[in-house]
Amino acid sequence: MNVLRPARPFTCARCIRRLNPRSPPWRPRRPFNGNGPQRRFFTNGPALLASTAGSASARPLRLAIIGSGPAGFYAALRILKRVPDALVDMYEHLPAPFGLVRYGVAPDHPEVKNCQDRFEEVAESPRFNFIGNVDVGTELPLYVLVRHYHSILFAYGAARDRMLGIPGETSLSGVWSARAFVGWYNGLPRRTNKEPEFDPQRFKRCGETAVVIGNGNVALDVARILLMGVDALRETDISEEALQTLAETKIKQVAITGRRGPFQAPFTIKELRELITLPTATLSPLPPSLLPPDPSHLASRKAKRLAQLLAKANSTPPPSPPPSKNWSLDFFLRPVSFAGTSALSAVDFERTRIAPDAADPWDPAARVAGTAETVRVSTGAAFRSIGYKSVPLPGMAELGVAFDEARGVVPNDGEGRVLAPAPAAGKTAEDGTLQDGSSPVWERVPGLYAAGWVKNGPTGVIASTMDDAFGVADAVVGDWERGGEAGGMLAGARGDGWGGVEGEARKRGLRRTSWEDWKVIDEVERERGERRGKVREKIGSVEEMLEVLDR
Repeated sequence: MNVLRPARPFTCARCIRRLNPRSPPWRPRRPFNGNGPQRRFFTNGPALLASTAGSASARPLRLAIIGSGPAGFYAALRILKRVPDALVDMYEHLPAPFGLVRYGVAPDHPEVKNCQDRFEEVAESPRFNFIGNVDVGTELPLYVLVRHYHSILFAYGAARDRMLGIPGETSLSGVWSARAFVGWYNGLPRRTNKEPEFDPQRFKRCGETAVVIGNGNVALDVARILLMGVDALRETDISEEALQTLAETKIKQVAITGRRGPFQAPFTIKELRELITLPTATLSPLPPSLLPPDPSHLASRKAKRLAQLLAKANSTPPPSPPPSKNWSLDFFLRPVSFAGTSALSAVDFERTRIAPDAADPWDPAARVAGTAETVRVSTGAAFRSIGYKSVPLPGMAELGVAFDEARGVVPNDGEGRVLAPAPAAGKTAEDGTLQDGSSPVWERVPGLYAAGWVKNGPTGVIASTMDDAFGVADAVVGDWERGGEAGGMLAGARGDGWGGVEGEARKRGLRRTSWEDWKVIDEVERERGERRGKVREKIGSVEEMLEVLDR
């Protein structure tokens, strides 16, 4: 049995130290080398492992990638480069590709989207096949893919918000997730009505103050879009509806709140500097107690740069005349409830402070403790921005995937190989926890891999996502080169890829969009944008995208 430890959220071997220098290296107890038994069954699923798969020398590698964001495309790039005869099919639930790059990057950051040029080069390969508008798991069962691919790579990102779990969060209008707001102004089509969407009409009536709960880069994106003014956005790919709505909103004050201090905040200095230098809004001075008396004594270069940036912002007088909008960084505030009857009227916070046992209050890992002192901030609009999480695809459990719901990740060995608790006497839970409280023994689920946020959690930037995806792709290639099941491929797979899946998709009434279809949609969006003096005007619904293809 291959004995492995379950991966932590940040397990990419190349970037774990870069993302979290204090984290210990979590690696397999014994690296998988292609020898020894692996898991040979699916829990409550069809017997798909009865026969032996072909070896690497007998047929080309057929890989299915689920998700068309950066993790999926970078993995495809690496595999196509390393395995000359590999064939990659990429599945995407929307008709359009690129995932978070297309629908999550702020419209005033077009340089971040330049990676799409490289992705387009990947897609033009004759060994790459884009399969859009097919929702794997919901519309097309996972077990169908297992029959036709040697390996499956989950790279579908994180599409659900983390919740605060406080009163009023789901019952009051005017409380929105940052994800819903970002998706709205980026023209994200909705494929489900399971989650509440952003309400532009309610937003117009929310008053002059908005509160952002959280202080990561997404929180800063939300604040910047609210503060920068529509004139600076008119030539971007922001949706036309968002431009009109933002022009009509009365918001003049944005409070960005965090439960810890500035030196524990997850935002990057680059994003913070961009907001501080925004010409359309001024930053309220921070209390001097939040800044160290002598920044030169700070342990890290990042902390010193942050201290210098905040000190400079505090000492810089506002321009004359001052901008009409204002924003604040409000630290050491933990939200406890949203107040109001049917609509939001205020957010109640508890003041926090650095925990008494903290040796260094400027330490990024310093904990906070409550003070029982409450603060009420009147507002008609609150944006929850405390992170995203991935969710399991329907059918994962039947393939033996023990999805970690708490962390929102697929358990893996750090190199992307999917793990599951081994059957053991005394097991009491699906996560393999034993009756005596000991840690479970984990083993491989052959042929299944994970990359990106569904592997690590929602952390890092596109560069670290690329490093992670390359590492996972190298694991796939290494396993394939060992040969068939010995290398951890799906046993019994016929290796005919989309050619074998297409018939099943048609039986289920699914309409697949190809890369050529995407180029038609792309051209129409660019033409619409050109008529408005913009980069593009995204088509805002799946139905309209398909109508464009029928013309």
